[in-house]
Amino acid sequence: MFHLLDIIGTMAFAMSGALTAMHKRLDPFGVFIIAFVTAVGGGTLRDVLIGRTPVGWMMNLQYVYVIILGFFLAIIFRKKFDKLRTSLFLFDTIGLGVFTLIGLEKGITTGLHPVICVALGTMTACFGGVIRDILCNEIPTVFKKEIYATICIFGGIVFFGLRKLNLEDDVLYLVTSVVIISIRLLAVKYKWYLRAFEHK
Repeated sequence: MFHLLDIIGTMAFAMSGALTAMHKRLDPFGVFIIAFVTAVGGGTLRDVLIGRTPVGWMMNLQYVYVIILGFFLAIIFRKKFDKLRTSLFLFDTIGLGVFTLIGLEKGITTGLHPVICVALGTMTACFGGVIRDILCNEIPTVFKKEIYATICIFGGIVFFGLRKLNLEDDVLYLVTSVVIISIRLLAVKYKWYLRAFEHK
């Protein structure tokens, strides 16, 4: 189930990148590159920082195939995007929770401090989108009002808090991902956001 959610999140992030690139009127190669870096950018940066090379997607071509599929689906259904917006948002939210957990686990496996593990989890979930927005000449969404990275950080804190209770791994993963996904859905529904600084 965890691997399946990882695949779904990867495809959702790839489609998100492709749709953003098409909105910017990039050519097919540009759209594919943006889709690719959106899907694996955070995980690649994480693996490089912890010295885990070759990075994950280079060792498992399944991720490359999933990204290619997401790229083509985004192109085929781009005119129906408004109807698919809710589904894509849900997949993106699932990806956010799963990618955070993957980053946390990679940090734990490497023997890093919990604070660094939380940073890696947040980076895994968010930095693909940061790279996407930078390449598309936008201020990254994660740095604006929407509480995106903040949710990942909170999820990481919940993860390590529950870990002290010696819960089974499956329960720990499930509860943490549900917390992240639920807060994300509530934040969008009720328009929770961090107030931006004002320059006077």
